[in-house]
Amino acid sequence: MLRKIVLSLFILTAVHVQAQFSLHDLAEAEGKRNAANATAPSIQAINNSDFVYQRCEWRVDPLVNYIDGKITTYFVPNQSISNIQFDLSVALTVDSIVYHSTNLTFTHTNEILDGQFASALPGNVIDSVSVYYHGAPDTSMRGFHLSVHGPNNDPVMWTLSEPYGAKNWWPCKQDLNDKIDSVDIIVTAPLWYEVASNGTLTDDVTFAVQRQWTWKHRYPIAAFLVCFAVSNYSIYSDFVVYNGDTVEVINYVYPEDSAMASYATPGVIEQMQLFDSLFGLYPFADEKYGHAQCNFGGGMEHTTITFLGGFWYELLAHELAHQWFGDKVTCGSWEDIWINEGFATYLTGLCYERYAPQLYWKPYIKGKIDHTVSAPDGSVFVDDTTNISRIFDARLSYAKGAMVLHQLRWVIGDSAWFAAVYNFINDTSLQFAFARTAQLQWHFEQSSGQNLNWYFSDWYYGEGFPTYQLSWYLTPGDTAVVTINQTQSHPSVSFYELPLPLYFKNATQDTLIRVQYNANGQQFSIPLGFSPTDLIFDPEYWLITDSAIVNNIATTPLPSTFSVYPNPALDILSFESPFRGACTVKIYDMQGKLVMNQSTSTDGNGKGSVNISALNDGYYNVVVQQEGKEFKRPFLKR
Repeated sequence: MLRKIVLSLFILTAVHVQAQFSLHDLAEAEGKRNAANATAPSIQAINNSDFVYQRCEWRVDPLVNYIDGKITTYFVPNQSISNIQFDLSVALTVDSIVYHSTNLTFTHTNEILDGQFASALPGNVIDSVSVYYHGAPDTSMRGFHLSVHGPNNDPVMWTLSEPYGAKNWWPCKQDLNDKIDSVDIIVTAPLWYEVASNGTLTDDVTFAVQRQWTWKHRYPIAAFLVCFAVSNYSIYSDFVVYNGDTVEVINYVYPEDSAMASYATPGVIEQMQLFDSLFGLYPFADEKYGHAQCNFGGGMEHTTITFLGGFWYELLAHELAHQWFGDKVTCGSWEDIWINEGFATYLTGLCYERYAPQLYWKPYIKGKIDHTVSAPDGSVFVDDTTNISRIFDARLSYAKGAMVLHQLRWVIGDSAWFAAVYNFINDTSLQFAFARTAQLQWHFEQSSGQNLNWYFSDWYYGEGFPTYQLSWYLTPGDTAVVTINQTQSHPSVSFYELPLPLYFKNATQDTLIRVQYNANGQQFSIPLGFSPTDLIFDPEYWLITDSAIVNNIATTPLPSTFSVYPNPALDILSFESPFRGACTVKIYDMQGKLVMNQSTSTDGNGKGSVNISALNDGYYNVVVQQEGKEFKRPFLKR
């Protein structure tokens, strides 16, 4: 056991340095990977039927930008239909659509392949068509890629379709409404290569100078997660054991990188065991998990087989986490990409929390907070899904998405948080399907017993973050009096209500106090039972904030008399009191009529203010009631 722990920490330490410079821009790399030269579709294939099975047959050669395909689709019409549509790039040539041995009439324009049936098909009856097509995919768009690797410039071909690239290489329905219930993927290529794809390899047949690989995947899968990669891969396996189950992790790596990869990929073992314990057994345990090396930055979480450009620890954890968050449950709109990327980013941190908490957990969280607050605006909610760079915004979809989850864990507590996430990912109405943020929020509310509209309004839809200012002093009875103010970085949120962590300590004693912060200038009197020398705000980095200014005002002298200023006053009337804390401000006109009655507080310097812009010009008396005392002064409003 000791040897295992030492080895685990050694792997973490060895790869962490690489992770810091290689993964710091993971999200940017993935965003650029998806966004370069890609465009959102102006129209998509109509969703008039349920795709229950697709047999995908492709003939390729990684030396040549060309694909020859036959896609057989079994579908169940939602109602009586007269046509069937697929998303497919016009760069590809459709030879025929065959229905019961008959060629259908079809059109292929505006990236939509539309096959028309001779007579309407009845609803709720399974049927099938086969699309034969060929051509050179437009590699300036996303989806289909060719490159070379190694000292001999060996070719490599791979597909990568997220979010809108599937249609660039195969006829499919690439929306986020209908997962294909199961797929067979049959790839024919020159025999000296290897093919990686989704599911389980069930057949590998040689024909002269060709080989044909058959992969079967028996779980619902979104079109953008269907994939294959072809190269002269070296293949080896790692094995994950959890509660008696063994999952094979098959690694397809370039021969020149196999030594490095075989050193790094065993890190997946402890990562999968952690995720299994928190969120349920790896969703595709009866098939496999795996990695296939390709020439791009970051990784892509195709179901059961991640394509990636490196093997560092954080990248492996991030992509593995997607098998639960992104593949088992998939965001139901690109507006909700944080369900995929926010969770994967946070679960990467959970590996550090579990396996190296003293080394990397707090720096990881602090780094994600710093990234989030590096600009004053932006919501986790994606407000423009036609902008692919916005969908995969590193700061918002990845870092802020992860920290909104982390901060919510502080708000509702570990027990409720982990229960909610487990119930969400195992919800029978959502697993192997699509989910929206409202459904995730519902699970957090069910487990916590709280209405969380306020939280999601501020932190999912709202932009920006708060900055805190704290002043505090200690009374002779060891009661800490703390006054807290905040400023907001963006006007979309007027105030962030949150429970705040306050850590008091001296050389020998300490305590962490949780206070519910609901209003600017709110003051807390906290009996401690010891005399702290320091107040530290949020020492464990639970909150999304760029800074907190903490001022010990115990030695700050209070004014000896009461005064108001400026006088005359325009919109704001300020005052200085001999007391700190809550007070009531009453303003009377010259006839003695009460025209304003407001509760407020003075800060650690005895200073307070009220807004008098609603008053008419003229003379008034202000009365401040505080600590059982009453102070009265005249002033002029003009």
